[in-house]
Amino acid sequence: MSELVSREEMEAALQHHNADYIEVRIDDTAANRLVYRGRELEEIGRTRSFGGNARALVKGGWGFVSFNDPAGLRERVAEAVSQARHVGRETSVLAEVERVVDIVPLALGKADARRDPRAIPLAAKKELLDRYNEAMWSAAGVTSTNITYWDAHKRVVFASSEGSYIEQERIDVVSRLAATARRDGDIQQASLSLGALNDFSYIEKLEEEARRLAERSVELLSAPYVKPGTYTVVLDPVLAGVFCHEAFGHLSESDFVYENERMKEIMVLGRRFGQPHLNIGDGAAVPGLRGSFKYDDEGTPAQKTDLIREGVLVGRLHSRETAGKMGERATGNARALDYRFPPIVRMTNTYIEPGELTFQDLIADIKEGVYARHWFGGTTSMEMFTFSAGEAYMIRNGKVAEPVRPVKLTGNLFTTLLNIDGIGNDMAFPRGDTPAVGWNQGGGCGKAGQMPLPVSNGSPHIRIRECVVGER
Repeated sequence: MSELVSREEMEAALQHHNADYIEVRIDDTAANRLVYRGRELEEIGRTRSFGGNARALVKGGWGFVSFNDPAGLRERVAEAVSQARHVGRETSVLAEVERVVDIVPLALGKADARRDPRAIPLAAKKELLDRYNEAMWSAAGVTSTNITYWDAHKRVVFASSEGSYIEQERIDVVSRLAATARRDGDIQQASLSLGALNDFSYIEKLEEEARRLAERSVELLSAPYVKPGTYTVVLDPVLAGVFCHEAFGHLSESDFVYENERMKEIMVLGRRFGQPHLNIGDGAAVPGLRGSFKYDDEGTPAQKTDLIREGVLVGRLHSRETAGKMGERATGNARALDYRFPPIVRMTNTYIEPGELTFQDLIADIKEGVYARHWFGGTTSMEMFTFSAGEAYMIRNGKVAEPVRPVKLTGNLFTTLLNIDGIGNDMAFPRGDTPAVGWNQGGGCGKAGQMPLPVSNGSPHIRIRECVVGER
């Protein structure tokens, strides 16, 4: 994989150590980044990072060493083993996975060079983003803009003492556009955050989106506030997907459950969390998404994991260690941001499966409610959540009515899951080169200092009864 470290060198470095398990990962990443603040180009450039790590397990204790120079790889492995021997006091437990030897090439899809961001000169990327910045400034009333673009080509090689050897390659492409409008001390912002796996083409189609979001920031200055209260709320696929990820997905990460006595009592398999039409899953085997891959960072194959099936909790997300300790199967959810970090339990592509209702079915019997769209921000604390929408509209007598200022949704996750009484049919699962709208948001997931890890969220429109709504 890397010209600097051969397969033979990696496998030799793993041999003849007194440890229960050892692995080595090498990470080679080349990235491009452009940042605009207002009319000024604040940052433009390329970066290259190369490094690796060794991780060892001895008597239940882990040792971890990261490095930038691959010379002396065997010594780095010995350091990790020594660390593990100092902390190990228990029995090492890892769920069984099959030995894998595989090389996973970059999947660029259609034979079009412009889909590969490496084929686009940095100057051409700047020219494109210049246009988008001017498109946002063309909206009268806009007082500030922000654009961030980032692409990273990552090549990772993994080798373990169990005989697995895996090479994988990917390109993550991320963009965020934001416009701010101000009037008499009142400030409103509209933004767009998108991403893609191995594909630059979506970046070339954002000029009209840039103009519209700038106009929306100005329009929000004249929009009324929603009257705080409890409403029936319909979430669009973007906000519903983020809700699924943030409010429920993190509670499904088994290290969180395993280490938290209260969550052990709550997140009990077989417990009902929703109505029979609610199905939630996670899996990197869904093709063409930012959270997709063939093997996780422990060499476990990607798969689909049912989390909620017909309203009942049936599964959770695992690394090999958490699966072994909890007597469950490894799910392929051990992920590391880069060579500086050990893999921990992380989501991949998390989604609510589609139901049978049309959007009109969802809003038809709502006399007064709120339609919340897009994602602005939010926080979670155990089962409590607060999310801010990017757009909001009143629903009156079964129709989407006047726009209102973006709203804040607050509640208890488990009560809210039970209050999801309608699920739309308007989410298509991605296939190959045609990922569905609403899945590939920009940015990434943060946990234990590892941010931003590429993930995706998916959902159809969903309807929630008795949701607390306030001003953002």
